Amino acid sequence: MPDYRAHFDFQISFANGGELAGTGFRLDLPSADLDEAAIARLLVQHLGLALVDTVELRGLRVVEEPHRGSRGVTPMTDASATRIVDLSHPIRAGLVTYPGLPAPTITPHLTREDSRSRYAPGTEFAMDVIHMIGNTGTYLDSPFHRYAEGPDLAGLDLSTLVGLRAEVFHLEDAWTPERRGIRAETLLDRDVRGAAVLLHTGWDRWFGKPAYGSGSPFLTEEGVRHLVDAGAALVGIDALNIDDTESGGERPAHSLLLDAGIHVVEHLTNLGALPPGGARFTAAPPAVEGFGTFPVRAFAELPA
Repeated sequence: MPDYRAHFDFQISFANGGELAGTGFRLDLPSADLDEAAIARLLVQHLGLALVDTVELRGLRVVEEPHRGSRGVTPMTDASATRIVDLSHPIRAGLVTYPGLPAPTITPHLTREDSRSRYAPGTEFAMDVIHMIGNTGTYLDSPFHRYAEGPDLAGLDLSTLVGLRAEVFHLEDAWTPERRGIRAETLLDRDVRGAAVLLHTGWDRWFGKPAYGSGSPFLTEEGVRHLVDAGAALVGIDALNIDDTESGGERPAHSLLLDAGIHVVEHLTNLGALPPGGARFTAAPPAVEGFGTFPVRAFAELPA
């Protein structure tokens, strides 16, 4: 089903005095057939206002547009069915994920042809060897990636990796090449405690191309501190790095998130296919001892 949003200017007055005005406001709608009074009620609920006296909407338009996560709006879905959305980049020989890191190589250990002499007639197998750095494709960072005493991949609690409530922030228009950092203020409108916070920047469109390696959006230190204080369980991004790789080597996002036991997933893709809320996110790596980073098959489950 398509999503709908209302575009309008507004003027709100309060019963105990004072007014609040806004221009060019946009609000998620549960359906396209709401009247002006219902949209006004949703606006008050979204803003969390008390003692409202009157609400005036001007220039109201209802348009078909993806939801962005307005509070008080529950998507209309079929709870009896579930669909899976793949959020991972495929890994192939020669894939460059991060500039300067080695690309994976895939070589045969046992070819199908050679296996035929080892098994019964009509039975054959292929066994291959992959040589790659853990930072390949869509991958998860455990605390051991940053801290020698932190849990490695084998030490992670699966309950913190599987079926997490997903809060998806669609931020394609919330950053610019001149201001690439995602700020705390952009993330304040959701309850993210225990959730997978997924930052949809749109940068994944450049994955595997030279343009992917520079100019990428990232999460600011203030944004990181907000998510740590708010109790997020995992933070994922569809960009080159959760940190600003052009800042001279500082990595506040990795340092603060992993120190707090908050998993980091980088190089996600297809986040635009997810609603702001209502999905469950999974990104579980193999339980490799003494290893801090490894590719995951990240995916989301949501009502069909």
